[in-house]
Amino acid sequence: MSLRQYEYALAVAEEGSVTAAAELLHVAQPSMSQQIRGLERELGVQLFARTPAGLVPTVVGHAFLREAEVAVRASRRARATARAGAEELVGELVVAVQMGFGTRQLPGALSALRRRFPRLEVTVFEEPSSAELEQLGRRGALDLALMAACEQSPADAHHLGDEEFVVVLGAGHRQLAADRVELRELEGEPWVRFDRDSALDGVLLNVLRDNDLTPTTAARVTQTATAVRWAAHGLGVTLVPASAVPNGHEHLVRPVLPVVSQPVIAVVRHGAGPAETALLELLRQESWPDSAFFAPVS
Repeated sequence: MSLRQYEYALAVAEEGSVTAAAELLHVAQPSMSQQIRGLERELGVQLFARTPAGLVPTVVGHAFLREAEVAVRASRRARATARAGAEELVGELVVAVQMGFGTRQLPGALSALRRRFPRLEVTVFEEPSSAELEQLGRRGALDLALMAACEQSPADAHHLGDEEFVVVLGAGHRQLAADRVELRELEGEPWVRFDRDSALDGVLLNVLRDNDLTPTTAARVTQTATAVRWAAHGLGVTLVPASAVPNGHEHLVRPVLPVVSQPVIAVVRHGAGPAETALLELLRQESWPDSAFFAPVS
């Protein structure tokens, strides 16, 4: 088996056909078909099944492709590290963020990273489940992740700061007169919530339970920006990390009492290369929002 075969199999899974995968990777279709068949013979399993929608991975194929992706990413990182010079770094950096964390800080850090290494390709995605982030990190699929908690060793987990959570109120809401909103004052309010398996919804449920509140769910959303906008229009109140509040909505935001916060931990892969190290240092230089930023102007 070769990394080239792994890359071909991943491309077929992504495109749903050998022909499209061959075009994507700029190789001849017969050559790719031969490589896939050879890979299946060597493994002794069928990786793909033909369906009306195209080629789809079998159960065994899914398991194989997960490990193939880890191997391909590791190979790319190794090549990038080997080719890295004093002022040059090429390759791919995969960053994952627990939803709502680092919304203000990450763009600045990544912009500085790209100025330093213009040939570096960065892939960033948000993950609502902190448990899934932890699992992806353990599999080696991530170069760096921002999350609230992890079980990684202290050598690989770095506390950047603390993310304070704030409540977002609709225009004209009575609690906008307060510098801070006591959570018990929100008794009976409808809430704009997040997916049931998301870390953000877990934070909200814990906060309401600790303050003897029972949530009335007005709506569920998948993105923090959507939650803020819907709350701003009066659909219900919501609780989000302070850095996730989009520009233009700060006047509708208040910190809460008791204070709700979570640590922001940057977890880098074991044996981090120059790209991960550089991004970590740039994130350290970013400031995390002070709740006073959201206080009303007197």
